[in-house]
Parts: sequence; structure tokens; C-alpha cells
Amino acid sequence: MFLSAVMAFVHHCAAFTLVASLGIEATLLQLPLTIPVAQRVQKADLLFGVSAAVALLVGLLRVTFFEKGGAYYWHNAYFLTKFFAFLVAGLISIYPTLTFLSWRRSMRSGSAPTAQEHVVRRLRLCLTLEALLIIVVLGCAALMARGFGTIS
Repeated sequence: MFLSAVMAFVHHCAAFTLVASLGIEATLLQLPLTIPVAQRVQKADLLFGVSAAVALLVGLLRVTFFEKGGAYYWHNAYFLTKFFAFLVAGLISIYPTLTFLSWRRSMRSGSAPTAQEHVVRRLRLCLTLEALLIIVVLGCAALMARGFGTIS
């Protein structure tokens, strides 16, 4: 029982960290980019990735070994929607992460990354879509936790 509570705590902390880091990325991502701002965006993106991995791993552990068990979750429409939305958000996050990593070369040489306005717009769109998908995840979690969505 105590371990279940610890797992829930870690899962929620990872989820809140994920949301916060996504907000930080979106707030910082503006032109013109400077080296310090680009470094902060990269750190926020790393934190986003780590917290997403922890949330996914701990969430799957909770599904498998704690709470109501895998038979309940894998036969729940809201859990499946939540899981799919989380995975899609993760796939969308690949483009921003690769873009942020591509900035390393110019920053190592001492110059700020050059990002064109249309690229920044595309990055911001990705971050917005990720945030919207996280809202879907939260809504599905609330419904699922209250017993809705069971597939017979």
C-alpha cells in the first residue's frame, strides 16, 4: 500500500514537471535567440524528456503491479486514449528536440543559433500540440479514475 502511494507520488511529480518544462520551453522560445536563452530551452527540453520517460515508466509500473491491474487499464477506453495521446505527444516532441540539439554546433563556436521565424512558429506549434495532448491525458485520467470507459 505504501509503495503504491510512493509510485503515485513519483508519477504525479513527473507529470507536473513535464507540464512545467513544456511551459518554460514555450515561454523562452522567441526570436532573437541568444546563447543563454537557447541553453535554457535545451535544459527545459531535457527536463521534459526525462520527466516524460519517468511518467511513462512509473505509469506502466503502476498499471502492471499496482492500482487496479493491467486487466482493468488495458480494457478501458479512457486509459487507451490517454496512453495514445501521451505517445503522440512524445512523437511530436521529437522535432523540437532534434532542432534544439542541432543548435549545439553553433553554440560551441560561440554564436547564437540562427532560427528562422517559420521554424520558431513550427516549434511553437509542436509545443502547443503537446500541451493540448497533455490536457487530453489529464481529462482521460480523471474519467478513468472514476470508473468510466470500461470496455466489455
